[in-house]
Amino acid sequence: MNDTASAILDAAEERIRSAGYSGFSFRDVAADVGVKASSVHYHFPAKEKLAAAVARRYTDRFLEAVENELAQGTDVVQAWRQVFRAALHRDGRMCLCGALAVTSYDLADEVREEVKRFFVLGIEKLMKDGLTKDAAVQVLATLEGAMLAANILDDQSIFESGSAALA
Repeated sequence: MNDTASAILDAAEERIRSAGYSGFSFRDVAADVGVKASSVHYHFPAKEKLAAAVARRYTDRFLEAVENELAQGTDVVQAWRQVFRAALHRDGRMCLCGALAVTSYDLADEVREEVKRFFVLGIEKLMKDGLTKDAAVQVLATLEGAMLAANILDDQSIFESGSAALA
């Protein structure tokens, strides 16, 4: 992937995490990157293609960050909590796939499938690392909910108290 395509993905991710799927346009992304909208269309022919690519990259990076935490010897649940915490503290924004999942009924099928992939792979990964399915769902739901509450209340400490039961 070239630098322009990566910059487009970065800008689209920022827009989606702050304003949701309906809150970004090719024109906005192009302005953020400093290119013409036609350049965005060249790399991603449709909004759903761009959003799906952003969600896929986000999922892959997120799971890689969890793997890095686990490789350092972090407990599985704390590894997930740390990656969610880092995402929140980095810019105070929602998990991209959590933000998109809230409006999944409005998403194009391709985007919805990528968002679903985040949750399916997350649950599968937690189970692979020793949790039961119910516990894996509980961990993921607790972390997403704590992040959502921290975001809407504009108070990052809410994440800590909301996810403290996992500690």
